[in-house]
Amino acid sequence: MPSAPFKKILIANRGEIALRVICACKDLGIRTVAVYSEADRYSLPVRFADEAICIGPAKSSRSYLDIPSIISAAEITNVDAIHPGYGFLSENTGFAEVCEVSGLKFIGPRPEVIRLMGVKERAREFMRQHGVPVLPGSQGVLHTVEEALATASAVGYPVILKASAGGGGRGMRVVRGAADLPSLFAQAQQEAGAAFSSPDVYVEKFIRAPRHIEFQVLADEHGHVEILGERECTIQRRHQKLLEESPSPVLSASERDRIAQSLRGALGAAGYSNAGTVEFLMDEDGQLYFIEVNARIQVEHPVTEFVTGIDLVKSQIRIAAGEPLSEIIDLPVRRSGHVIECRINAEHPETFVPCPGRITGFHVPGGIGVRVDTAAFHEGVIPPYYDSLVAKLIAYGRDREEAVQRMQRALEMFVVEGIHTSIPLHRRILADPDFLAGRFDTNFIQRFLPAEPAMGKAGR
Repeated sequence: MPSAPFKKILIANRGEIALRVICACKDLGIRTVAVYSEADRYSLPVRFADEAICIGPAKSSRSYLDIPSIISAAEITNVDAIHPGYGFLSENTGFAEVCEVSGLKFIGPRPEVIRLMGVKERAREFMRQHGVPVLPGSQGVLHTVEEALATASAVGYPVILKASAGGGGRGMRVVRGAADLPSLFAQAQQEAGAAFSSPDVYVEKFIRAPRHIEFQVLADEHGHVEILGERECTIQRRHQKLLEESPSPVLSASERDRIAQSLRGALGAAGYSNAGTVEFLMDEDGQLYFIEVNARIQVEHPVTEFVTGIDLVKSQIRIAAGEPLSEIIDLPVRRSGHVIECRINAEHPETFVPCPGRITGFHVPGGIGVRVDTAAFHEGVIPPYYDSLVAKLIAYGRDREEAVQRMQRALEMFVVEGIHTSIPLHRRILADPDFLAGRFDTNFIQRFLPAEPAMGKAGR
């Protein structure tokens, strides 16, 4: 590998992903700058970065979402590039543009590509035009109830209303009949406007019992697009993923190859570069349909790293420096074994009530095939202001059975005291006969939460 692609990178994020980027930079011989809120003053990213700058109070709108403060920190520390991680500003077109104007390399897709992929109905239409299967639905944003009624009638009920500018379940309503549509249309618009500053919604066919399968993408700045296989992300609650695995227990090799070929063409035509994830729903007949692109690194990226042996974060950095994929990864990409990831969150395992606080006891599991990505530590504090993720526990095996066995062992040996976590829930999932047999859809978690209303759309 050539000399370090950048001299210094600022990480515009926090928690485990900030620490993950620091590790990648250390491997590449690149100095790092951590930015932090007052609530994260004693965090591990602050401790292990070469430099650290406080950019504001705990509230994310005044720190991790404060573009002027982050750019000022970048200029003060004289960095070459900014890595946005996931969440926060990672898919913010304005932030990517400001980085560009300020002479800072944004480690991610170009602003115009983020803009295209960030407006969902535009992304759907673009993918449809380039041969990627898309669910039947509206051609663009719906402006009136009458348009929504006409589209829903043509598609056939049930349908689902979705926010054009967002995700994570906000601005989303399932409509089971024409009589319900006017009120649900107004609700979806109102929620979308509040969450994403845009009331635009569109409609598509609702799949009652889908699976959620996503494909990892790496693309360089020279037009080469590589698809690194899929991740099964069906186990989720309220559109938020709880457990991911690869390969999917149900996806055939022929379908995998067909989708990969269509994505290479579509993303190449879009001028996509850097890392990204393309998300699909699978219907009861095993057909995949595009739903959205996440133009950033994903929380669950370690799943793909394990099955391919590719360091995705290092690849992001080297791609941003202009290196071709052929010099970054071994081609063709080879996948082996099976991987499962459990998201360990600071929340009650039965009520899902957030449980921030001080960790009074902490032990992470180890052994062959086990990886833990975390920024938590003994006596560390999980603050109430941000995502509740404590750690990502990843287990690798030669096959799914061995990966499950190692995950069960690792969950049993994972100790977090002082706060509630989702570890007991994951242990129940890993012992469930239907999970072990690979029989599940996005409503799977309802069996553990009998009062939880069933929904059918996947989340981030």
